[in-house]
Amino acid sequence: MYEIKMSGPNKNALDFAMMQFIVDELARANGQPVLLTGDGDAFSAGLNLKQVAEQDDAGMDKFLRLLNAMTVALYTHPAPTVAWVNGHAIAGGAVLALCCDYRIGTANPRARLGLNEVAIGLRFPPIVLAAMRAQLAQPHTDTVILAGELHPPLEAQRLGILHEVTDDGYARAQARLALLGSYAPAAYAGTKADLRAAVVRPDPAQEALYQRDVLPMWTSPSIKAKILGILKR
Repeated sequence: MYEIKMSGPNKNALDFAMMQFIVDELARANGQPVLLTGDGDAFSAGLNLKQVAEQDDAGMDKFLRLLNAMTVALYTHPAPTVAWVNGHAIAGGAVLALCCDYRIGTANPRARLGLNEVAIGLRFPPIVLAAMRAQLAQPHTDTVILAGELHPPLEAQRLGILHEVTDDGYARAQARLALLGSYAPAAYAGTKADLRAAVVRPDPAQEALYQRDVLPMWTSPSIKAKILGILKR
């Protein structure tokens, strides 16, 4: 088992450094089963909005392509992946959890989980959205993605963001990973690739959509103003 623990400012927010850390750690895992969790009382509170607000077009493109790379690396990691969602998993944090094969959440009712990008006014990068659609079952896909709400753990479990909720999450995550890791590695990796590789395969139409509609939205003055307003709360 290879454990990746996110530990950083602003509730383990996903900035350039944290996203690169996760990509690098997945490479270091070298095909081992991975347990992903967060430090302190949060899994990850999502993208570092201050860093998002600071980016020009080129910087935002680099940021979103790193987000894509992190998503693909975790979503297609050949060995089993289990998320111990020990606290808040918001926006990009929920993306990370949903990229894992199995997701165990804290029973703390104060924790909040969800994909609130639409509520902020943002469109998902196409590859990230494709992975989220594949991991959530209808009718919950529309509820989780379009409603943009944040949910306590038991509701997150009902919606399919989590598989289970428990007070003993770390031990349960270890046990689940041990079970999945006991399966024949080649069969697991091959079947996982059959399920997931096509979902996040680069596509010219998606790239055109990203360049035309998604990237400009992330750098628009209105979004920057909204993010700055959120940061002042």
